[in-house]
Amino acid sequence: MKKVYAFETKCLGCGLCEVYCRTAHSKFKDVVKAHNRDNVISAIVIENIFRQSKPISYFVLQCRHCLSPRCVKACISGAMHKDEQGIVHNDKKRCVGCLSCVSVCPFGAIKKSRDCKTISKCDLCVGYGEPLCVKNCPNDAIKLLDENEVEVALK
Repeated sequence: MKKVYAFETKCLGCGLCEVYCRTAHSKFKDVVKAHNRDNVISAIVIENIFRQSKPISYFVLQCRHCLSPRCVKACISGAMHKDEQGIVHNDKKRCVGCLSCVSVCPFGAIKKSRDCKTISKCDLCVGYGEPLCVKNCPNDAIKLLDENEVEVALK
């Protein structure tokens, strides 16, 4: 299964991955409207590593679509599930907002929504063909790869 991998040595910290993630999950499907009018949060987050109050490095945090996802096991409503391709999904209609999945994710990749009624996590932009964070990263710091391709990309 291909997953989203971030290469922090290439990340500029521009935030376009977050912008396009919000857009993909917004009802508006327009960058400006998604940012200004919708209550959607990004499922991918840029974190900064600081030294003397200045960012020296950035890294991207997103769902790892684990082989044995703790979030699925912890979900009391059955909203979290893993499909046959290995993608971990959240059915927002079944989600009761208990945030059990948030508390058990070892990566901190699941976030509560702004209204705290459901969660936000990477779904690999199913339906777009390619995750929009990958497609719109200007420095090629985020890639959709399988495990074998990661080894090559790191060299």
